[in-house]
Amino acid sequence: MSFKTDMHLHTYYSDGTMSPTDIVKRAKGLDYDMIAITDHDTIGGISEAMIAGRALDIKIIPGIELSADIDRIGVHILGYQIDLNNAELMETLNTVLKRREDRNERLLKALQEMGLNIKFEDLNVRAECGYVGKPIIARALVNKGYTQTIAQAFEAGKFLESPKAKAVKKQKLTANQAIDLILRAGGMSVLAHPMRIKGLGIRESKAFYENVEALIVKLKKMGLSGLECYHTDHTHEEALWLVEMAGKYKMHVTEGSDYHGSE
Repeated sequence: MSFKTDMHLHTYYSDGTMSPTDIVKRAKGLDYDMIAITDHDTIGGISEAMIAGRALDIKIIPGIELSADIDRIGVHILGYQIDLNNAELMETLNTVLKRREDRNERLLKALQEMGLNIKFEDLNVRAECGYVGKPIIARALVNKGYTQTIAQAFEAGKFLESPKAKAVKKQKLTANQAIDLILRAGGMSVLAHPMRIKGLGIRESKAFYENVEALIVKLKKMGLSGLECYHTDHTHEEALWLVEMAGKYKMHVTEGSDYHGSE
């Protein structure tokens, strides 16, 4: 019998649309044996998911997805089997939250200056979560009738991808800090969806593959343990190349859907 896993799932504690319990119920219905809750920069939904996992007999891995920078390239670092009570982790996540809140305030102001009538109250933020990422702002733009889909809110040159909005930056962790934080919390770090990383050239080009490999080498030296080889947005050929890279550099191979729920 096969052992079915999904190591990349989001709940409404970050930018997903489903509760941790409903995510676990969905996974059970799809016959998963083990899943990881990897919300962006927060561990708020993990305890609820673990309770549901015990009730439904499905193993829940405590995880997180940290936004980070390396050489001005934005990357996402997944952390698995982290200690939810680690003091350094909690302190850092509080700092990251404050930085995000500052960014969001400036981003909403930029959108307002572009003529969009959008306020914090329009974002439908859950009181127990407090997380606001760009996808949540994009959903608000859809609800307000400015765009028809979330994807349109991220079209080049428009709304959240307009020069004015893109000029609003959030101070991120460095990749080294993110990897070290995960290690100090007893976890294992994995590079999320490597083929989606922007700023490495034209996807599928020879230069892009060379730049991805060079990035993997740098992150490996920092302590990165694995690669998310199988991802919804990776082609079969890309996944096989990443598996080859994982073997070449003696790293773990993971698979994740990056599921955020139905819109």
